[in-house]
Amino acid sequence: MTETLPSFGLELFDVDRIRLKEVSEPPLSASAQAARDRVWDLAVEANPDLFDGPVVACAELKQAAPSVLCLSWAAVTYRHYALRRVPGATALPSLFVNVVQPVEDGRVLVARMSTSTAAPGRWQLPGGSVEPPGADEVLDEPALVGQAGRELIEEVGIDVPAEALRLWVVTRGENGSVGLTYLAPPLPEAVVREAFDEAVAAERARGHEPELDAITLVRSPEDLIALAGPRADYLAPIVRRYAASF
Repeated sequence: MTETLPSFGLELFDVDRIRLKEVSEPPLSASAQAARDRVWDLAVEANPDLFDGPVVACAELKQAAPSVLCLSWAAVTYRHYALRRVPGATALPSLFVNVVQPVEDGRVLVARMSTSTAAPGRWQLPGGSVEPPGADEVLDEPALVGQAGRELIEEVGIDVPAEALRLWVVTRGENGSVGLTYLAPPLPEAVVREAFDEAVAAERARGHEPELDAITLVRSPEDLIALAGPRADYLAPIVRRYAASF
């Protein structure tokens, strides 16, 4: 089932499976490459913490069956998304994984991006961009689950076995960005808060600024209104969907 939410500019797909296919990044003219690089260099000048690392972009997303999506992907680097600010150029949509981590009373963890990130102060679910596979590896459903679990433990300190995470919904929103949202088992609130505090402390002890600098627990989209700062476009619909299922 696909649900379109015009007020959020978002599509939600109920899926059980994703079929993945690698394609090449679309070619760029020399002038588009130069303009992209200028935009990227200015962004890095404004935020030296930006890193032009490898990521996966979504080349195409289509429904193959009622509960199956076909996703074509291309390996790019973060500077590819600078094309969004180049007139006449087209950037492939980003592809990311995130995790709904509930607590036992039905609330959901949401987290705030730190000032050192590309989206300072934004509230979202724990997660991050999909990374391309290494040598002799493939990007498949188990790899995506593994990346979602890794984001959860790195950002929030919660270690969930891969078999306990299940693909819950796929979103397509701002700039066509595609999010694969996984659902984790509920945990006691005290466990969640302690894990996050320990993860933040460990990052700062290593001399790093944590990617997420605050968490809170919300029960409904109305709870998000009180949060200062921007919110990911998928956040309110995801929170609403979980509240309806609890």
